[in-house]
Amino acid sequence: MEVKTITRYSHCIAVIYVLSDSIGETGEVVVKAASSQFDSGQFDIRRVPYISTTKEIDEALKEAAQVDAAVAYTLVTPELKKYLEVTADKLQLVCVDIMGPVMVMLEDVTKLVPKNQPGLIRKIDEAYFNRIESIEFAVKFDDGKEPRGILKADIVFTGVSRTSKTPLCMYMAHKGFKAANVPLVPESPIPEELFKVPVQKIIGLTIKPMQLYEIRKERLKSMKLSAMTDYANLERILAELEYAARIMKKIGCPVIDVTNKAVEETAAMIMEIYRKGEK
Repeated sequence: MEVKTITRYSHCIAVIYVLSDSIGETGEVVVKAASSQFDSGQFDIRRVPYISTTKEIDEALKEAAQVDAAVAYTLVTPELKKYLEVTADKLQLVCVDIMGPVMVMLEDVTKLVPKNQPGLIRKIDEAYFNRIESIEFAVKFDDGKEPRGILKADIVFTGVSRTSKTPLCMYMAHKGFKAANVPLVPESPIPEELFKVPVQKIIGLTIKPMQLYEIRKERLKSMKLSAMTDYANLERILAELEYAARIMKKIGCPVIDVTNKAVEETAAMIMEIYRKGEK
């Protein structure tokens, strides 16, 4: 049994055991917040996380009884919760259920049945931080920057400029995928890392020439640049698309035509390709 001493004073006025079938942070925060309301503030808080058996409950409560401690708990597994309450009562320990009353209230309000699974909030937090990490990844490895990142990506997009590579990277990042993109420009060397990525992780993006022409013209207009540059020249666009098609064929990756498609629509197609590649 692991006991984590959170706050300990040499002359504490009370010992509080915090028992949890997860990490125990919720119980710890609540007990600390409550103890801060007392002038002395001298509380010995001992957290016992990851309780999964009645034996672990017995051990923790036996220790608590030896020092006449109070017990706060955040158990959500019904059997363990009931066992703790009965055992604490036998040992005449002051015992407080931190999450129970709130869960009962939510059940009454929503008419839903709780999952009673330990650690769900931690899983939610992990998903959140995974999204943040994926967004930072997409920014760092956008537009072929830092080619080393290509090998670390879950998905790599490649194609000519203005084929939605960056928006797709950000969209997939919000889904928790680390996405990088590599622009294909005839005059620029292709990072050798692109040819080392497993082909099922690469998605080629293409678009109809006239739509790309209009998109690039609007892009130049928004930047107050001349529309007479090669960037919005139809012959140049055709040459770029042909070059990109040759590279994608060489790689052997699937290619998606993004013409008139919203990012969400393209992303749905990407997810389908990705899932098939995992099988």
